[in-house]
Amino acid sequence: MRERRGFLASLAAVILAGAAVVTVFAVMRARGGPQVARPSGIPAIVSDAQINLMGLSPVPARSAPGFTLTDQNGRPLSLSSLRGKVVVLEFMDPHCTDICPIVSQEYVDAYHDLGPLAGQVVFAAVNVNQYHAAVSDMMAYSREQRLITIPDWHFFTGPVPDLREVWNGYEITVQAPSPDADIVHTSAVYFIDPAGRERFVAAPMADHTSSGASYLPAGQITAWGQGIAQVARALAR
Repeated sequence: MRERRGFLASLAAVILAGAAVVTVFAVMRARGGPQVARPSGIPAIVSDAQINLMGLSPVPARSAPGFTLTDQNGRPLSLSSLRGKVVVLEFMDPHCTDICPIVSQEYVDAYHDLGPLAGQVVFAAVNVNQYHAAVSDMMAYSREQRLITIPDWHFFTGPVPDLREVWNGYEITVQAPSPDADIVHTSAVYFIDPAGRERFVAAPMADHTSSGASYLPAGQITAWGQGIAQVARALAR
């Protein structure tokens, strides 16, 4: 828990200090900056370049905080019901036009990169938008971002108190001042092994044009998808 708290502390600090930022992104090491020693425990198939790109870090192998929420199909599911499979878990806003669509594309790419092992991996997200928490919002976003092409995709939502409990459990900071304001939230990808234990955390990222639009070069989106698939593949074996 201490390592995870340290990883996310800078995210929360930026959220609390930020003004007009749509979504807060954490990058453990700046791209193109000085390289540091490879973190221990990272699967060998994940390259140093991908570790640097993803801000990938191991965390203590302990049980991921449990929850029971409803997915985009209106089906209540518990995290524990997904035991036996790797779970790749993010936190998304169904009305996001910033980093969430980029991560969604990386999810779709990762699913295709997994090949025969795709059936052993669940791709999931928890809603961070309290003003758009209906199941229909989750489905609309899932269709728009082609996430429904992933057979084992779940965009979870539920009553706001239940969502807040999950955010707190995973140390996700959310600022939602009003229905019309941008949702500012910590963005993190958790890799949960088939035994339900947290193993790795990564820090999604994006660049911005001069007009403020979010993007990530196609090559980096591809590399992110490959990295997600490689970590999931290593945990599935």
